[in-house]
Amino acid sequence: MRTYLHDNWAARACAATLGAAVFALSLGAASAQDSAKPDSAEPDWAESQWGANDELGAANHMTPDRVKLAAELVTEGKVYSLGMIVGSDTPAFPPRSLSVTILQPSQNGNSGLGANKFTYNDDIFMGWLGIGPQIDGLGHAGVDHVYYGGRHYDDFAPASGLTELGLDKLPGLVGRGVMLDMAAYYGVDMVQEGTPYTEEDIRGAAEAQGVELREGDVVLFNSNWMDLLDGDAPDPERFGAQEPGVGVSGAEYLTELGVMAVGADTWGMEVVPAETEGDAFRVHQILQPEHGIYILENMDTRALADDGVHEFLFVLGQARIKGAVQMIINPIAIR
Repeated sequence: MRTYLHDNWAARACAATLGAAVFALSLGAASAQDSAKPDSAEPDWAESQWGANDELGAANHMTPDRVKLAAELVTEGKVYSLGMIVGSDTPAFPPRSLSVTILQPSQNGNSGLGANKFTYNDDIFMGWLGIGPQIDGLGHAGVDHVYYGGRHYDDFAPASGLTELGLDKLPGLVGRGVMLDMAAYYGVDMVQEGTPYTEEDIRGAAEAQGVELREGDVVLFNSNWMDLLDGDAPDPERFGAQEPGVGVSGAEYLTELGVMAVGADTWGMEVVPAETEGDAFRVHQILQPEHGIYILENMDTRALADDGVHEFLFVLGQARIKGAVQMIINPIAIR
């Protein structure tokens, strides 16, 4: 069984975390820059429907009218947190890791600042931004180093940060959210690894759960996969080895609908292992470089499923770190 995520959840020292990150960045930059550029002919998907200079992709669907319509879905005012708690032991795609160190700057051996003895705690974060509940920006997934809008890695992705497609360009994502409970649709407590959500499955789940998928939606899939982290019988190794998720036909269907983002309660959102032997993360390629659709991973959708909430206002305001590819997030659903 191929394992994609860490099977060692022990906290890492700060120096080791930083060293691994710097090494991986330099190695990735060198290997990509040394690789030959693809053929000069652009792939047929390279031209964005929103123009050659577009950096927002499917976020262009976030119009004032759609946001106002989504706000009308709020009838109870109940808020659902979709982000799982993140720590040094959170399963992460290798070699990602993180650590948090708490400090009291300039306060050792004294009573703090000023006559009123003001003291405070600060924290240092060292790690990768693609851990736990996360958004994949449009600079994340590519096809042979070609990304959304036909951009080549060498032209926009130096080690110092993306010059285009960075998450600092994204104002946030607000719109109609739809949760499809795939565990309920299949009639199981938890969807098994390797199960692809096909177009037929997605259509069937939406019909069975009385919801219509529309252009500009944020579509989330619930499989109860997170029970492997905090359920009655935790199995983080199984959680990170494989997963159920969106399949190729399902992804193609979602692009035809024109959704804004696709998310799931798994670490990679798409089915692992891939439906076609030898493929790796083909669904990421269909959604991101080819159609400009955002990906949300490790979304805790269980509370929505427990309450039977399939339609809601989705609100995400990610940190706008300049040049960032991914970001740890805690979006909310409001019914």
